[in-house]
Amino acid sequence: MAMTEQQAIERDRQDPLGHFKSEFYLKENTVYLNGNSLGLLSRRAEQTLLTSLNDWKEQGIDGWMNGEEPWFYLSEKLGKKSAPLIGAKPEEVIVTGSITVNIHQLVSSFYKPEGKRTKILADAVTFPSDIYALKSMLTLKGFDPAEHLLQAGNPEDHVLDEEELIEAMTEDVALILLPSVLYRSGQVLDMKRLTEEAHSRGIVIGFDLAHSIGALPHELHAWGVDFAMWCNYKYMNNGPGGTGGLFVHEKHFGTSPGLAGWFGSDKDKQFDMEHEFTPAADAGAFQIGTPHVLSSAPLLGSLELFEEAGIDAVRKKSLALTEFFMELADEKLDGLGFTVINPREADKRGGHICLQHTHSASICKALKAGGIVPDFRAPDMIRLAPVALYTGFHDVWRTVDTLARIVKNEEYRAYTNKRNVIA
Repeated sequence: MAMTEQQAIERDRQDPLGHFKSEFYLKENTVYLNGNSLGLLSRRAEQTLLTSLNDWKEQGIDGWMNGEEPWFYLSEKLGKKSAPLIGAKPEEVIVTGSITVNIHQLVSSFYKPEGKRTKILADAVTFPSDIYALKSMLTLKGFDPAEHLLQAGNPEDHVLDEEELIEAMTEDVALILLPSVLYRSGQVLDMKRLTEEAHSRGIVIGFDLAHSIGALPHELHAWGVDFAMWCNYKYMNNGPGGTGGLFVHEKHFGTSPGLAGWFGSDKDKQFDMEHEFTPAADAGAFQIGTPHVLSSAPLLGSLELFEEAGIDAVRKKSLALTEFFMELADEKLDGLGFTVINPREADKRGGHICLQHTHSASICKALKAGGIVPDFRAPDMIRLAPVALYTGFHDVWRTVDTLARIVKNEEYRAYTNKRNVIA
């Protein structure tokens, strides 16, 4: 039997990460469970953004070198601070671009079709933007995506069979791009195993970490992952459209970036203004344009919180929150039409819960009207992310209790079962 409401309140009192909740701007009497889509603003992130704004205000152009946080080296500094979250060496990480721009950059750099190895392997349930980018890159290389993009799995399924992924690693595959955590169901893929299987077949492999960075620990360097990319506006709380990041294993240093740009230059050479590109010696070479300073600065403050909390402690609490959620769902939502879609095993479960219901869109609207912010994904998924740094056990209890009431009392019928423009 799941803990009671009073026990949930007591668990919050004893939570070693509980004090981090006060670091975030949470509306009173609101439970925010959409951090796997857009994380909340923290006071630290606000302050580091204001620091860069003040550098601009006070220094103008001199903010590039003389500001309190010099912009010229900001991407590298953020890369070094992000590296522990993904198990990378500092020089293997750079904060730059957006997730889709970084997919284009890294695939254009590491997809090298030769002989019969011309195909790219992805999965059938990944986020659409990844597929758009892969099809685009194939077309640019002169290949028909209908023939040269392989997608393992069934788009109607909610989880992937890793055995099927491995079977799809055939001798005509040149590159693999997979999600670390599936965006709908929250399934965690075994990145270590998949990397070993790909490399044993001579295939380069990369991962999209959008739904895992800031939610669970990684060991990308030790696993030998070739490359990865991510956004920083979900669990990393860097703000809407916040600058993304990328990882390139040190064994690939010296690889020419597929999309060369000025800020990928060796920093000592960059302002020589030569037309011959001299790339940085590390992951910095894969930058393209000028850093988006005001979209990067909040990450400095956010990373301070992760440094203090520790990603292992974040993962431990996250698993406890989602476990409690499932226990309550089994108890309170039984017979109400809900199906828990996310994996139940701790090692296969990411940072969010995924519920399926015929009236998911209208239930989400009713939840929001009741002060609980969910996330809807077509056609019938409710995603709920109890983010460890600002969600408590009583928040989870209140959410499940509210879900039960909404369905039992048919409160959802007051809303159309159709997504808004932004779901």
